[in-house]
Amino acid sequence: MTELGTGIGWRPEIAEAVEALPALDWVEVVAENICADHLPDSLTRLRERGVTVVPHGVSLGLGGADRPDPARLAALGEKAVALGAPLVTEHIAFVRAGGPLTASPLLEAGHLLPVPRTRDALDVLCENVRIAQDALPVPLALENIAALIAWPGEELTEGQFLAELVERTGVRLLIDVANLHTNHVNRGEDPAKALSELPVEAIAYVHVAGGVERDGVWHDTHAHPVPGAVLDVLADLASRVSPPGVLLERDDDFPPAVELAAELTVIRQTLTGAATAVGIRSARAGGTSQAELWGRVGTAHQHGAPTSVPAPRRAVAEPTQPLLIGAGARISGGPMPGAPVVLEPAPREDARQRVGLAQAALLSALVAGTPAPEGFDSRRLGVQSRALAAKRAGVVAKVAPELPEILGKGFRPAFLAYARTRPMTGGYRRDALDFAEHLLLADRPEDPAARRRLTEWWQDRSGSRPPGRAARLARAARHALVRR
Repeated sequence: MTELGTGIGWRPEIAEAVEALPALDWVEVVAENICADHLPDSLTRLRERGVTVVPHGVSLGLGGADRPDPARLAALGEKAVALGAPLVTEHIAFVRAGGPLTASPLLEAGHLLPVPRTRDALDVLCENVRIAQDALPVPLALENIAALIAWPGEELTEGQFLAELVERTGVRLLIDVANLHTNHVNRGEDPAKALSELPVEAIAYVHVAGGVERDGVWHDTHAHPVPGAVLDVLADLASRVSPPGVLLERDDDFPPAVELAAELTVIRQTLTGAATAVGIRSARAGGTSQAELWGRVGTAHQHGAPTSVPAPRRAVAEPTQPLLIGAGARISGGPMPGAPVVLEPAPREDARQRVGLAQAALLSALVAGTPAPEGFDSRRLGVQSRALAAKRAGVVAKVAPELPEILGKGFRPAFLAYARTRPMTGGYRRDALDFAEHLLLADRPEDPAARRRLTEWWQDRSGSRPPGRAARLARAARHALVRR
């Protein structure tokens, strides 16, 4: 398994600061934000310095009911090759629902939503993962996500779900300790229990990030400093296994470079402290000598990297027979040599349909205003719905910065009102165009000069004139069908 070291999420807003960070081993880049044939200059310079770059996908939706989109898989693979990446990563989540499988409108969440921890959902996920593994040129690792909501009737804990996913596919894990903390606050799930149940030896690397608590709900913002509670989960994980890599995520409200460097230092110290504590316990039990331990810790600290002091593993039941994995599973960079491989039966289409119907009902309640599915906490659904709309507004403001400039302070309330009843059915750029069209159809904004600027902006990007009466009626009928 590739040793990555300590890294940070590369973002265009902090590219210069990232390049200046001392003792930086690697960076992670959101795959959808780059083009394989035109990499940002900053990433090229980092690669020339020997800094590893890992693409991190957010749009595959491997936990969704549909099989992975071949075009998205191909694009992710091309970026991995262009970056010379040792692996690619994605999420255990669904990001869209509906469509032909459920005979309902296709809806986009614009966000990572939790997969129900059921046998049906696990079967679907495992097949989707195997399809992705066969299509990608490098190994795949999957991340556990944060959730504001919990599915009713779940059959497995998070640790059990991840452990069986690894056992059946050989996929690696990207463990986000901030997400474990989020699920502790929001869903009452014990991070230590999850860590004790999952196969820590399958961890490819670890994410660390900040968030904030409001009204008893933890929001995984990636826009705040890493809190002590998240560092505690990191220390717990590091006491069980020495992670091959640890990465700091920051996506908004970027602090000065000196603060980013300080957070990386704290992360390194947390890893060193955990390894030291483990080594001391091992030495007292007759293992590594104290002198050897401190020598290792000191060397690692000087180089600003996690120590290589071995961490004892928790008791794990040894299999009584060889591990059987799905065909095409990749372990440590490829199919495990000599391991018995069996073809698991693909999930029946009725299982995919059950998962699809459940996910479509949930997503429709979150983004289209339909009733909450039975068994869900309606208050939490409301929190999640508002969070999704707020994220849409924020991303649209970034991909189409002219809109908040034209609309001023009216942009955000107007967009949130629009988003309450008009779900996203394409990407964020399509969303920006649809929002502008929605305003123009309503003869808004009221200021003639602003309305003229908005019209010119919309025409320039859509290549057409504002729709006439027939198009308005068709659009209204389409929205009515989505809301049913």
